[in-house]
Amino acid sequence: MPEQLYDLRNKRVWVAGQSGMVGSAILRRLGREGCHLLRSSHAEVDLTSWEQTEAWMAAARPQAVFMAAAKVGGIHANDSYPADFLHQNLMIEANVVEAARRHGVEKLLFLGSSCIYPRLAPQPIPEDALLTGPLEPTNQWYAIAKIAGVMLCQAYRRQHGCDFISAMPTNLYGPGDNFDPLGSHVIPALMLKADRARREGAAFMEVWGSGRPRREFLHVDDLADAALRLMTHYSDESTINIGAGEDLSIRALAELVADVVGFEGELRFDASKPDGTPRKLLDIGRIRALGWSPTIPLAEGLAQTYEWFLQNRPETREHPRRSRAPAVALPLSAAFAQR
Repeated sequence: MPEQLYDLRNKRVWVAGQSGMVGSAILRRLGREGCHLLRSSHAEVDLTSWEQTEAWMAAARPQAVFMAAAKVGGIHANDSYPADFLHQNLMIEANVVEAARRHGVEKLLFLGSSCIYPRLAPQPIPEDALLTGPLEPTNQWYAIAKIAGVMLCQAYRRQHGCDFISAMPTNLYGPGDNFDPLGSHVIPALMLKADRARREGAAFMEVWGSGRPRREFLHVDDLADAALRLMTHYSDESTINIGAGEDLSIRALAELVADVVGFEGELRFDASKPDGTPRKLLDIGRIRALGWSPTIPLAEGLAQTYEWFLQNRPETREHPRRSRAPAVALPLSAAFAQR
């Protein structure tokens, strides 16, 4: 295993975006590292504002930063708010990276997204596929902003000697995921639909797309472990992939989600709706060489995520199952999106 390059013990550590799914998972993981965790919220600091970001960084003086803050969403959200996705993400990453340089942050990890890779990249996708072809149009605004974040870290390393690194996680899921019907990604969107269909006794549920695209999914707690491994054992300007190492079709995913939720009806795929990228599987050979591998099987992670959803949705009490009824139209089809 490569030697440890950076020790987090007794360091002042800030997770930007710590209220989100990824940030909260990293906070949980850092709780075992003997470091001093800096707490922040959007009410305290708006990271799209340079003045607020710089002032907070000057006062808090973090030594290590996990950059997990971002405006995220699925196909519907990206298509509806392209300017917001591009502008807000550019501002967040530019403000945090520059403030980190000005205030002497020792190490920064920028978390991007696998959607930065070309739509038709080779599979599994190696890190050097970046900027070798056109992006997937359904999330190009977010992807361009994340590519800019990768380049920022590379530029600050070259010009200022900053130990800033970047990583590209695959599709993430887990406790704390976004279950907003109009902004969620594929797993929470499918869970919402399957849960409603089960409770209403629907004969079928509709899924956007053909079901043929293949996707890779990583539990957010595995991502948190990977982020810690990179922060302590990696220092290079090249971005590095974080993935599960295997993928499955959207059809197989929908069947697995239905099984976890307990929906026994038919799945109907609407091929008139967009599929997004045909396949997206990351090559994770480089991070495996650093001693990290995913540990949470998809079925186990989905069951854990659904349990979290049941405990945290507005209606926290389970509804009794109804007898089988005629098929119902589920208005959540707009939420189905996968990067």
